[in-house]
Amino acid sequence: MTAPRCGCTFPAMPPSQHRSITPRAGAFTIFVSALWSGNSVAIKSGLEYAPPLRLGWYRFLTGAIVILAWAIYTRADLRVRRSELRVLTILGLLFCVQLAFMNLGLKYTTAGHGAVLGVTFPIWMAILAHFFIAGDRLVPSRLIGILVAYVGVVVISLDGLGGDASGEVLLGDILSIIGGFLLGARLIYNARQSGRMDPNKLLLAQAAFGAVVFIPAGLILEGEPWLMNKELAISIFYQGAVIAGFGFISNLWLIQRYLPSQVGALNLSQPVFGIILAWLILDEPLTNLLWAGAILVTLGAGLAQRKGNTPPRSCLRTTSGPATPNIRITGTDE
Repeated sequence: MTAPRCGCTFPAMPPSQHRSITPRAGAFTIFVSALWSGNSVAIKSGLEYAPPLRLGWYRFLTGAIVILAWAIYTRADLRVRRSELRVLTILGLLFCVQLAFMNLGLKYTTAGHGAVLGVTFPIWMAILAHFFIAGDRLVPSRLIGILVAYVGVVVISLDGLGGDASGEVLLGDILSIIGGFLLGARLIYNARQSGRMDPNKLLLAQAAFGAVVFIPAGLILEGEPWLMNKELAISIFYQGAVIAGFGFISNLWLIQRYLPSQVGALNLSQPVFGIILAWLILDEPLTNLLWAGAILVTLGAGLAQRKGNTPPRSCLRTTSGPATPNIRITGTDE
């Protein structure tokens, strides 16, 4: 194919692969988002009784049980082919590093900060989708949104300054931001695999890879005493069964069928729910700077998710890559 004069380059993905989100799918996305808002609270609570790496592989194993049960119920094809090893390895590495940054970040910062900074992942999704998802363009309004969200991040960081623990909180904020970027990168990479392998296989590979890495790393690097109580069990169940199981299955299903930027936009309720849950459950203070930062991040992320005009087909040049078949799921929105 002759390259067009405009020089635009997009990955080889059929335009119909990702469609605009439907009302029913949007309502389901908001429900899943509400569940995700409690994840930072569950992690922060669990870190009182288990170190970050140990808590991570607790989550991996619990989530894997839920995903495996769902895969068996849906008769998913879990056979790993040689051509899939590279993709599964990349996803596994991204997952391990992202969860390590997230858990370490919440070890030092507050659950409220973590809930807001974790939701920066739609911003990174908007940037990455511009380069890797056909038709999901980065337009000027999105750039403005990214700048607004960054101002919100700065405001939240200022909220953590002052007091004896200000240095630790700032470190935790930085680690949480990196974790948000890695989550956005992983979700975009998942979307790029749309239709190429079963979602359950992707999720199980991530959980297995994480357990293989985190278990020995935790045994070597972490010397805290082993214990189990009701609070830790609830934290593990929420992180593993609710989030790593149901939450990941739902999110992956959504971004493989609908435009990732639109799915990400509906996750913007997470900061508000997360701040309120941190206040109710962990008794964290509700400061003016935290609310101001949350509003700016949410507003900026919303602007960053606005869909631009798709360039004309004559201006698109596809890169080489395997064809992706359309997927039709019965019983879903049409």
